[in-house]
Amino acid sequence: MRLRNIKGAKEIVQNSKYIVNNYKEYKGKWNKIFDNNNPIHLEIGMGKGKFILENALKNPNINYIGIEKYDSVLYKAIKKIDEVNINNLKIISCDALELMDIFNSEIDCIYLNFSDPWHKDRHSKRRLTSEVYLNIYDSIFKNNNHIILKTDNRNLFEFSIETLSMDRYIFKEVNLDLHNSNIRDIITTEYEDKFVSKGNIIYMFDAYKLK
Repeated sequence: MRLRNIKGAKEIVQNSKYIVNNYKEYKGKWNKIFDNNNPIHLEIGMGKGKFILENALKNPNINYIGIEKYDSVLYKAIKKIDEVNINNLKIISCDALELMDIFNSEIDCIYLNFSDPWHKDRHSKRRLTSEVYLNIYDSIFKNNNHIILKTDNRNLFEFSIETLSMDRYIFKEVNLDLHNSNIRDIITTEYEDKFVSKGNIIYMFDAYKLK
């Protein structure tokens, strides 16, 4: 759920050194933003930033870009991220429908963490694993497509399995109860911590498609 009416949120977000305001100018040349040719991982809907920040700190040889629509949410992330000094993390305030205008065959991996499930069938095209978005992702992946998804919503999980399967994705891993599996050192999101504390099951898959 997005936060509302935080006074000064927009200005604080825009003035962060991690925010790229003129992001469309870097289409096809994001390596210049990072000043290297390391892989680029993208989190769509980064929320308050816990997941992407911990990944960036843990993996200095991977560049991370987080996108989030709402300045009121980014405000929380920026306050957290501005406390550290890292060179492999950038943030964009935008809608995922803009991705084709921002990247051109540059992304190595996409994370979809606890995306809005859009419960009603008539809203299914708005889901980040719908055909609409999968077509967008095709244009921004550098080599093979690679999507890692986590959700507590069983319907979204099953929908995503179906749509990616129809789009020729291969599932490297499918986990029906991530936090009761043998996987250790899981980097979580704020929502994930909340859901796990309530006993919710977390679903996860790691899928790829050869170009």
